Amino acid sequence: MDIFTKCYDFTRADEVKKLNLYPYFHAIEGNEGPVVQIEGRRVIMAGSNNYLGLTSHPKVKQASQDAIAKYGTSCTGSRYLTGTLDLHIELEYRLAKFLNYESVLLFSTGFQTSLGTIPFLPVKGDYIISDRENHACIVNASFVAKGMLIEFVRYKHNDMEDLEKVLAGIPKDAGKLVISDGVFSVTGEIVDLDNLVRVAKSYNARILIDDAHAIGVIGNGGRGTADLFGLTKQTDMTMGTFSKTFASLGGFVAGPERVTNYLKHHSAPLIFSASPTPASCAAALAALDILEEQPELVTRVVENSNYMRRGFRELGFNIIESKTAIVPVIIGDVDTSFVVWRKLFDYGVFVNTFIPPGVPPNMSMMRTSFMAIHEREHLDEILDIFAKVGKEMDLLNR
Repeated sequence: MDIFTKCYDFTRADEVKKLNLYPYFHAIEGNEGPVVQIEGRRVIMAGSNNYLGLTSHPKVKQASQDAIAKYGTSCTGSRYLTGTLDLHIELEYRLAKFLNYESVLLFSTGFQTSLGTIPFLPVKGDYIISDRENHACIVNASFVAKGMLIEFVRYKHNDMEDLEKVLAGIPKDAGKLVISDGVFSVTGEIVDLDNLVRVAKSYNARILIDDAHAIGVIGNGGRGTADLFGLTKQTDMTMGTFSKTFASLGGFVAGPERVTNYLKHHSAPLIFSASPTPASCAAALAALDILEEQPELVTRVVENSNYMRRGFRELGFNIIESKTAIVPVIIGDVDTSFVVWRKLFDYGVFVNTFIPPGVPPNMSMMRTSFMAIHEREHLDEILDIFAKVGKEMDLLNR
């Protein structure tokens, strides 16, 4: 069979587009933070990962511009060869200090951080043990590792009893790497790190936490999951991204200096990819400056999210509870979710529609997320529009 056959047979997206219900790939024509311009209209953004609202901060934009003026637009080489700037080294040092780890290694994207870390720490016969609801970057990286004859097993979502059962079935002398999202990207739930550390350490397993949606949102001053639990020293490594709190593009892994040094010399995605651009590094550094200088932004993003959780709950929506910036509103049916998304958009709110296989069957949702720079008027308008659509679609449990 021609490998392109499936491409021509895939028509689901076209069918949804014809119904004018397609919720993906809508171009943003202007971005002021809480309010964006899409299709020539003012729309309140309630689906961004720009948690502290720093992508439009004057200091962040100016830092990017200054970096381009000094270094140009690209490094044109990998970190291993001609692609290391003093900006990369400064950012690695600053992040390590901020997160209280020995060392940090930068990658060109958050996804690449997983691909460049996870398959290159274990060796043949070792085990990767992963939460079933971990982000796709972790799953993809684990399948790459499986192709390298590294074992890949999963445990039930945030279920530490099941994690212990899985670990108990692994040979004692095998290397083990337990991986979990710190904040799960779909539900906004926080990993049960207390018990994960207890179980993993009892089986001599190393721990890697993906804090893409945690840094800048939870922990002291936004330092993430390990800091929130007071377990930074027991959490061997933490991954993160610049595409959310840090208002940029890129990723990093933090951990012992000997481990990041090993990855520098063995991680193929690092060695064979161009390094993060000067503008990206400068933006992330400026965002880190602001995060350190204004920790109240972390408090505000959680306050705004808690306000919306209460609001959705009082309206009668079914939500998933958490203490992070992510507030999922459960719709259930896929087709209904597309209609709900369209109505919300037409009334002036943009949210993310998550459908299977990204979520379990009958768990299609409007994944809302909130920023420190949302004002109360924005949040109330979002709730008013959700209330209107909820009544129209008979979604309110009252």
